[in-house]
Amino acid sequence: MKWEDRGGSSNVLVSGGKAVGGGIGSIIIGLILWLVFGMNPMTAMQTGSAITGGNSGGQQTLDQQTADRDQKFASVVLKDTEEVWGKIFSENNMQYQQPKLVLFNGMVRSGCGNASSATGPFYCPADQRVYLDTSFFQEMRQKLGITGDQNGSGDTQNQGKAGDFAQAYVIAHEVGHHVQNQLGISQKVDEASRRATEAQANNLSVRQELQADCFAGVWANRNQQRVQFLEQGDIEEAINAAEQIGDDRLAQASGRAAVPDSFTHGTSQQRMTWFSRGLKSGDINQCDTFSGAI
Repeated sequence: MKWEDRGGSSNVLVSGGKAVGGGIGSIIIGLILWLVFGMNPMTAMQTGSAITGGNSGGQQTLDQQTADRDQKFASVVLKDTEEVWGKIFSENNMQYQQPKLVLFNGMVRSGCGNASSATGPFYCPADQRVYLDTSFFQEMRQKLGITGDQNGSGDTQNQGKAGDFAQAYVIAHEVGHHVQNQLGISQKVDEASRRATEAQANNLSVRQELQADCFAGVWANRNQQRVQFLEQGDIEEAINAAEQIGDDRLAQASGRAAVPDSFTHGTSQQRMTWFSRGLKSGDINQCDTFSGAI
């Protein structure tokens, strides 16, 4: 992914002043990786201390540089989503209300209640904000093998460049939930869920998540047309990220049997399919996950 400074969005808020990598226990790191990426939580907890252990002054400087870059990166991605969705809404005679992105460390208070790093990235419709822990991108790089510093040299020139599109996908997916909120889809799902059985409510949740994946694909398609930001391997990167967060993968990682009626986000195959559909079409009308089979 070609990462460049295109001004960025002013709708990025920073909550808390801790440096990336500081003050997060290995148990919370394990929960992040389990809940979001399906990594074995025991493996994550065993290796988590390597990140949260005592940092030298040099490491703190490196962490701050990485945090600053991630904040700037998130700002640029959010700005790109604002441009794309603003245009799409305008094409459909609607006005897009821009969300805010809140970067936090450890704990945060949202309009939907308090949340910790273990929650993973989330969107709160009550305050129309996307919440992202500042340690999240670091975990993606260090634990999923998408760091740009693959030779271990500590060179920060390219650190974090690899994996940018996978990280952008995460933000775009949460913004996809904001789009659903703007279109009234989230409200309809909430109303239907209150009248449904648990299995039916879970199915509605799956369809809502898959649509957000599709919307993330639509954004990537339109943004590529707008600024040609993709590089070779970026698509595979995002599809791999989608594959890692399926309910079936999460069940497998935790040693549980996969029970479709309990799924709330969809299988890995479903998530890849719907992201790819949005990516290929660039058309929100191709993202109707609520009609027919998924």
